[in-house]
Amino acid sequence: MANKRIVLTGGGSAGHVMVNLAIIPTLQEEGWQIDYIGSKTGIERDLIENIHDVSYHAISTGKLRRYMSKENFKDPFKVLTGIAQAFRILGKVKPRVVFSKGGFVSVPVLIAARMRGLPAVVHESDITPGLANKLAMPFAKKILTTFPETMNYVSADKAEWVGAVVRTELLEGNKQKGLSYANLPGKKPVLLIMGGSGGAQRINEAVRQSLSDLTEQFEIIHICGKNNIDATVQQQNYAQFEYIQDELPDVLAATSYVLSRAGSNAIFEFLALKKPMLLIPLSRQASRGDQILNANSFKKQGYAHVLEEEELSGDTLKQALQKLRNEASIVQDNMRKYQTQEAKDQVIQVIKDNAKASK
Repeated sequence: MANKRIVLTGGGSAGHVMVNLAIIPTLQEEGWQIDYIGSKTGIERDLIENIHDVSYHAISTGKLRRYMSKENFKDPFKVLTGIAQAFRILGKVKPRVVFSKGGFVSVPVLIAARMRGLPAVVHESDITPGLANKLAMPFAKKILTTFPETMNYVSADKAEWVGAVVRTELLEGNKQKGLSYANLPGKKPVLLIMGGSGGAQRINEAVRQSLSDLTEQFEIIHICGKNNIDATVQQQNYAQFEYIQDELPDVLAATSYVLSRAGSNAIFEFLALKKPMLLIPLSRQASRGDQILNANSFKKQGYAHVLEEEELSGDTLKQALQKLRNEASIVQDNMRKYQTQEAKDQVIQVIKDNAKASK
């Protein structure tokens, strides 16, 4: 196939970038020229811009809010500007296909792709589509899903269940390197705490409230989010970081248990690594409830324990982690029954099929 050029898009949170990060190495190995359209200041720029042979293009974008804000009146103009910018970029780079992982930055890109007559493939990680993907899906030729349940919420003639795309490098970490990076002795089980790319204030507060008790049971690696490190907390067997990227495979290799939000990409990665997890999904007051659905699906299948955010405190956190530790072998037995799919290969094939079909 001539002109093996693709535009990737997606951002706003790390979850809207991880699948793109997973497929980029394979696309590069197969000779694709890759352009990425993201926002000017989003986390996708930090994660993508320095990847060798990937050209990053920043566009204007609004934020798709579900609540009243004066910014809502400005955002339509930002989106229109973003559509015009994406239209020009697509005209310049002339890709054969566009692949979107979602997030608000993807909406103008998908609209511009339709205007250019370019085929677009959308990937949805959560059980129910997010607002951005709901707006973008009418402009896509194909919709790929992580959860089989999602097929009930998307257009049947476009949809295909492919399963979870897991970054290969996460399976290749080194335990000793992970312990060394966190400066931990490795004498107790390691608890990895992740609140998502932006951190989680409620989780951070509950962890620090019960830190003395937790460090009696665990050595803790706490990814607390940008600007959320508390320099006053100096505790043995405790290491805190704003974000971990390159060293994450090693950190995961050193990890025995995970405390996390319930973003789809992250929890499927923990499942692939067979890490017993305690999930604290974002509440319905703070989200559309997608993480609650994700968490309950994993709980039902025995892959995770769940603690609702409304019930979170220092004491309930300690109790829930102790229960997870007591039942870890049961959770891991359930995880071993999980039938993995070659989801990444399927995604790549769908991209190729749509690129071949384009003029």
